[in-house]
Amino acid sequence: MSDAALYQTLKSVHIILVTSWFAGLFYLPRLLVYHAEAQDKPEIEKTILSKQFEKMEKILYNAIMIPAFWLTWISGISLIYLVWWDSFGQQPWLHLKLAFVVCITLYHFYCRHLIRSFRNQNFILSGNQLRLFNEIATILLVAVVFIVVAKNTLDWMYGLLGFVAFAIAILSAVKIVKKLREKAN
Repeated sequence: MSDAALYQTLKSVHIILVTSWFAGLFYLPRLLVYHAEAQDKPEIEKTILSKQFEKMEKILYNAIMIPAFWLTWISGISLIYLVWWDSFGQQPWLHLKLAFVVCITLYHFYCRHLIRSFRNQNFILSGNQLRLFNEIATILLVAVVFIVVAKNTLDWMYGLLGFVAFAIAILSAVKIVKKLREKAN
């Protein structure tokens, strides 16, 4: 296989793995929202729902998120080695992307912390806080995609301002939905 074909194959695999990882990063916090809100239900319903959510969270994290996480990192590091290694120091976009990937990784492990806390009946975040937490993955994904697509052509100041505006828009939308939901009840 030529280097170009290897690169295209590895890049495709990396994108598929990132998609799988983010599927878990988007879905798990939503499960945690429902799990936290189930604590307000009558005891029998709360018990049944909590057991089901714990099972779903465990399977999602262990069967999808952990393998996708590791394989995403392995394929990403392989791409860096294959394509960018010789010029790594001259690729500021790649350094910024890696900084965001570290943030995504911290988010991933904080999700694990929440699963363990919830399993021990320690609901450290409310449903509304978890809804806000759920949007962090979206914001980080948007940042990484724009960094990778724009690479060195992006004016970083405009990119940063756009990123902040997007984050504010997402968080504002969550607050508006919360108010609408409260009005409906």
